[in-house]
Amino acid sequence: MGSILNIKRLAILLGFSSYLLAADPIFLRRQVSEVKPQPDDLSVANAKAASYKPLFGIGDQDANQLKGVARYGELTVEPGGTSAIVSYPAEEQIYFIEEGSGTLLYGDEKAPVRKNDFMYLPVGVRHGIANSSGAPIKAIVMGYKIPADMKLQPTPKLMLASADDVPLQILGQHGPTSRFKLMMGTTSSPRDKLAAAYMMNSLFIMDFAPGGTNIPHNHPAEEEIYFLLRGSGDMVAGLDANGKEVRHPVTEGAAFLFKPGTQVGYYSNAKEGQPHDLILAVRSRVPGMSMRGPGARGGREGPGRPADQPARQP
Repeated sequence: MGSILNIKRLAILLGFSSYLLAADPIFLRRQVSEVKPQPDDLSVANAKAASYKPLFGIGDQDANQLKGVARYGELTVEPGGTSAIVSYPAEEQIYFIEEGSGTLLYGDEKAPVRKNDFMYLPVGVRHGIANSSGAPIKAIVMGYKIPADMKLQPTPKLMLASADDVPLQILGQHGPTSRFKLMMGTTSSPRDKLAAAYMMNSLFIMDFAPGGTNIPHNHPAEEEIYFLLRGSGDMVAGLDANGKEVRHPVTEGAAFLFKPGTQVGYYSNAKEGQPHDLILAVRSRVPGMSMRGPGARGGREGPGRPADQPARQP
């Protein structure tokens, strides 16, 4: 009888441990093709032929797992359609045009946008997307929570640019097989195309040579999202009990949200002559977490800074 009770207790403990692990993972994973559209601010009210897929944050079942990220998802506006016009009192947003072309509605302005454009959408400014083209336009929508005590300066003009105009560069910490387009950073960023944001630290595209690698590393005080725009490979997400990288096979459309301190990296499967793999990546501060101290990192210098935690080799 005693042994039976012990087995039952062990089963309960294992089940409880599994529950805790499931409730508080070190990363979240989504495949955009498998996520169903959900009603959202952008797709209801006065919207027409618009839909939104919540990958992380608002609208997703695990939204309570996020600390600084408010939302991350894919907005689709069909030909002749328009999203709802929205604004938020305590959330800065970034759009990246994944596919198609249309018109950004920004306050009283209208600006044409097309594939690979990205833009900063500040607190309180009304914005949306209209589509007068003959094909759908898709945008990655990113939102970040602004703490109540943070001082913001008015954004003097629409901050809009194209990733096509951002040069690729090698960052020494990540080796020569991956190159970076540094697209957007904080308002004090000296090297990003747009110095615009407050809680979002770095928006960038990684371009991988065949067999290229984003050397595994971690960010102790930031949340990070990788979205595989093109290609296939192995995404590193965490370490096992022996300190070895945990690799996850991925294909185009895979999205990972990494919590602070999670080991992250990527290994491309592309062969010579094939298109380069591309990852859209974005890092953001976590409200209340210190950006200083042992292993901590500042928020203004983009990916691959020397203070990144070193990789552990498998």
